[in-house]
This record gives sequence, C-alpha cells and structure tokens, in this order.
Amino acid sequence: MIKLELATMNELSVYIDILRSARDFQREQGFIQWTDTFPSEELIKKDIENKNGYVLRVDGAAAGYMYIGFDGDAEYPKIVGAWHTGEKYAVIHRIGFADGFRGRGLSEAAFTLAGELCRERGFYDLRIDTHEDNKRMQHVLEKNGFSYCGTVMQNGGERMAYDKIL
Repeated sequence: MIKLELATMNELSVYIDILRSARDFQREQGFIQWTDTFPSEELIKKDIENKNGYVLRVDGAAAGYMYIGFDGDAEYPKIVGAWHTGEKYAVIHRIGFADGFRGRGLSEAAFTLAGELCRERGFYDLRIDTHEDNKRMQHVLEKNGFSYCGTVMQNGGERMAYDKIL
C-alpha cells in the first residue's frame, strides 16, 4: 500500500537520508541541482513544523520525501514564460526517493497523491521546477501530465518550470 502522510520530527534523520541519497543520485546522473548544504536539516525541520513536509510510504516504509506548499513561491511570479493559469496554486519542492525505491514507478504515485491532497484543499494548479540537466525529472514530470511553462530562478540558478492543471 502506498500512502502520503505528513512528515514528523521523529523521522527527521530518515528524511535527511532520503534527500542526501537523492542528491547523490543527481550527481551520479552528471549534474548538481542540490549543493552539499541544500536541502539542509534546518529547512526540513521548517517544512515539518509548517506542515509542508510529506513522506511517501510504501507498505509502511518511508520511501520518499517532498515539500508541498500552499502559500505559493516568491520566485514563481517572475517566470520567464507563462503559467497555464493565474489561479492559486500548490508547489512541490525537495522531492526525493530512497535508494531501494527508485525505478519502481513511485513518482506517479507521489504526484497522484499530491494532486489528490491539493484538490482536497481547493488547489487545482500544481507547480514544480527542476534543473535543466535533470533530464530524468523532466521526463518524469512530462510522463505525469506536467507541462513546461518557462524558467524561474531557484537557489541561485535558473530552473525549468512546469505546471499541471488538476
């Protein structure tokens, strides 16, 4: 069974390990989107405290972590390009999967469950961005119904921006 749940502080080290593993996987793919200090433990604590940190569980095991925000993103209004709607939107950041769970189609489950959560909260526009060299994520986003919209700045670099109308 696959579920999306609010992350809790008692598993903080698990989420840090998942994101560290995802950062290492990015480097294995030949690019650096996340630096050695990003995402930081303090940032993940803030996600959890603000109830924006989510864990994807597979048969009870923590398989992935993601940030789902409902307060927008300060950089997204500055897009070079255009979003598909001007409606209120939710945003996904810091999505990563644990080593043993990659390649099992969990991104589809994660985006489906995130979309359901967004719709439950009255959000019908879901946005995300990724590094231009992150070809795997670009493919995953397009496979899951996201459309390319342009570029935004994030963490000091230009990112490819995508959205999905739910």
